[in-house]
Amino acid sequence: MTLDVEGVLIPEIWIAVAERTGIEALRRTTRDEPDYDVLMRGRLQLLNEHGLTMSMIAEVIGGLAPLDGAKQFLDTLRSTTQVLLLSDTFEQFGMPLMHQLGYPTLICHRLVVEQDRIVDYRLRMPDQKRHAVTALHRLNYRVIAAGDSYNDTAMLAEADAGFLFHAPANVIAEFPQFPAVDEYDDLLALITEQLT
Repeated sequence: MTLDVEGVLIPEIWIAVAERTGIEALRRTTRDEPDYDVLMRGRLQLLNEHGLTMSMIAEVIGGLAPLDGAKQFLDTLRSTTQVLLLSDTFEQFGMPLMHQLGYPTLICHRLVVEQDRIVDYRLRMPDQKRHAVTALHRLNYRVIAAGDSYNDTAMLAEADAGFLFHAPANVIAEFPQFPAVDEYDDLLALITEQLT
């Protein structure tokens, strides 16, 4: 099982930063912008313009918790199959929340931080979610995937079965081939059908 993280198991971190700072443009996520580099370059520019530091963002992240029911869902899922979290978040953002989820395996990107300022980002590799599923297939794994955004759809298409979870209407409308649900119990039922 490969799962997206933000919007699926934990809150959208950039939205939390937007709410703390009042910078509305930081509310844009991969649900709104399909081009990840365009999205991140815009975010970096906003951080620079407003003088936002990594430590301030870390403080926001420190106040976040997994979405209601996420830990129980993940525990139940991990008791039946292997789970790999594939995210376009960053180690500095995601890892502080992983202890609240029981330290699942998280594969994501890395921020470049200099003197407490986020100056750049380093992708693990372009289109890493799809490539991860391809690699798992090469290891003779059957892969089920779930996510909520544009940047998850290549992973869902590459998987043997793909589901949208908590996805916005625009993503659901553009990708009707993926069943879409909003409750963990419903997602677990779809996954369980694939496991039997």
